[in-house]
Amino acid sequence: MSSHREAREISKDPVADSADVYAFVSPDKPDTVTLIANYVPLQEPAGGPNFYEFGDNVLYEIHIDNKGHSEADITYQFRFSTELTTPGSFLYNTGPIGSLRDPNWNSKQFYSVTRIDRHGTHVLAKHLACPPCNVGVLSTPNYEANLGQPAVHSLPDGSRVFAGQRADEFYVDLGSIFDLGNLRPLQEANVYGKAAGLSSAPGVNATNFLNVHSIALQVPISRLTVSGHPTIGVWTTASRQAARLWDADTSSHVHTGPYVQVSRLGNPLFNEVLVPLGKKDYWNTQHPYHDKQFASYVAHPELASLLPALYPGAFPSLLALDKAKTPRVDLEAILLTGIPAGIVKGFTNFTGPVLADLLRLNTSIPPTPTSSSTYSVLGLIGGDPAGFPNGRRVTDDVVTIELRAIAGVAYPLIDPKYKVDAVVADVTDGLTGSSVCDQPLWQFPYLGVPYDGYNYPS
Repeated sequence: MSSHREAREISKDPVADSADVYAFVSPDKPDTVTLIANYVPLQEPAGGPNFYEFGDNVLYEIHIDNKGHSEADITYQFRFSTELTTPGSFLYNTGPIGSLRDPNWNSKQFYSVTRIDRHGTHVLAKHLACPPCNVGVLSTPNYEANLGQPAVHSLPDGSRVFAGQRADEFYVDLGSIFDLGNLRPLQEANVYGKAAGLSSAPGVNATNFLNVHSIALQVPISRLTVSGHPTIGVWTTASRQAARLWDADTSSHVHTGPYVQVSRLGNPLFNEVLVPLGKKDYWNTQHPYHDKQFASYVAHPELASLLPALYPGAFPSLLALDKAKTPRVDLEAILLTGIPAGIVKGFTNFTGPVLADLLRLNTSIPPTPTSSSTYSVLGLIGGDPAGFPNGRRVTDDVVTIELRAIAGVAYPLIDPKYKVDAVVADVTDGLTGSSVCDQPLWQFPYLGVPYDGYNYPS
């Protein structure tokens, strides 16, 4: 998964679990950038009686580096609070919820937005309303019109914000990938799949029909960039106060002390696939500026040695590259520095020499219309410079892109003599954006309408 339950400790704390980060030039408002940070992954829509929500004691942040030094030049902070309308009722709602202020909705959640930049700390809004979870056809009728779109709020600096439940648009065949790397379209070639008599099959989207909680910002590009630096680096974090005690008298936790980072996310699948199990929780606590300590896992990814072992004979070039212990400077560029000018014709998202896991977006590259012949869910390796690793759009097939990158698809950019293994063009988990049942919206906040509990498929 992009970062759903990617480390042992954070998997026990889903409200603080950074699940996905998206950053893209808004397709319908190309003078703005949309930033999306997802939390509380793998939500089954039928989640009553206590439906999902943000953590009241979690500090959520989206960070932007606009000077290429892997430090936050701009940070947006989000703090949430829950208010009960009818605390004497066990119900989430006591009737149909027709608006964000409907008294039938018992457990309302509100939030504040604060921007920190070189000019200081600015509270942009307080007590903004989140929408309820999509309970079902009776409880939340006409969800998007009555509750979803009204939860899009305008901020005084010209930005827009949304925080609430959305459909999870990330797609991945978890069942096959973590079953000994058994990619269903290629499973007859997998050493274990072949022994089990498996044949090629389409991928199965493990996150289909599941929801997440999203924080989405649409910000004018001029509010995020500085002159001469169109590329920004983006990452998200979640922090908790250092101490938490259980108060038996009030049957609640007491939180105290400074906030400490417990989760972060930049590039999809970085901690999931590259960082070893024993360091995943530690990685979540670290600042991107210190990612040099993890660079060896990018330069020598374990998966690059596993693919030739799992698919004997299919990756001779990758096998030779791995056996020679050649550092994967192609992956370092994609994930840790951005791609310098002159490597890919007409493209760069280089932020500087500091090795840091950031989602890098060159805001000067316009969005590619989906109707265009150059639009590709494979982003840059598919000939579409507006897609991953130039930021990340909602529909980008980041699983296939990163699998092929680790398999060596971009290595000829570093060594023109390198011959990419023929099978790399077929490496995929068998899914595309069409594998998602609830398609993304083409307006802010872009993630689709959350699945409702009543119609949740069995």
